[in-house]
Amino acid sequence: MKMHKAPAAPAGEVKEDAEAAPGTGLEQLERVVEEQIRLLGEDPDREGLVKTPNRVARALQYLTGGYRKTVEEVVNEALYHESSRDMVVVKDVAFYSLCEHHLLPFFGKAHVAYIPDGKVIGLSKIPRIVDLFSRRLQLQERITAQVADALEKMLDPEGLAVVMEAHHLCMMMRGVEEQESSTITASLRGRFDTCAATRDKFYRLIPVDGRPR
Repeated sequence: MKMHKAPAAPAGEVKEDAEAAPGTGLEQLERVVEEQIRLLGEDPDREGLVKTPNRVARALQYLTGGYRKTVEEVVNEALYHESSRDMVVVKDVAFYSLCEHHLLPFFGKAHVAYIPDGKVIGLSKIPRIVDLFSRRLQLQERITAQVADALEKMLDPEGLAVVMEAHHLCMMMRGVEEQESSTITASLRGRFDTCAATRDKFYRLIPVDGRPR
């Protein structure tokens, strides 16, 4: 069994400024944001807000960058023939997404495991695949299934598990205003679905439902 923890981003890194290059629709998004500010009763020409439409438009383009990439581009042929059949676990993959119902953020960690059957994937590609599907208007249930579908298609493994834990600001800031709740979704394929021992081994390695690491 091989277990890996996703690396943290370098301290002080600001991805939005570095990566959110202007793209198609930026000016249209700016105009929409400016109108939203006005409809909310604020003055978009006020000093503190004058550049907000541009900042918000660029941020939205960055946060939805997953629409402009494919799994194939992300993986970039980082698939390798390997005879090992030991479980591979990549845990604590941080992700951030926007709920498609209210456009409010939800965020958390993903834990991915698979049992190879002749092929393995470069370890850094798993967080990148999670990031790809997260950077869209999403549902947590959908991201979980999409990550599992993509890895299953590429690797055809003996077993595959994707578990995602997240906090949803649409629940925490509005509606029921449930501050402490979190949501866990899981997609279990192959041996993780059919073999209790394999499934339990995986769950012992990740902090789900308060289980110790």
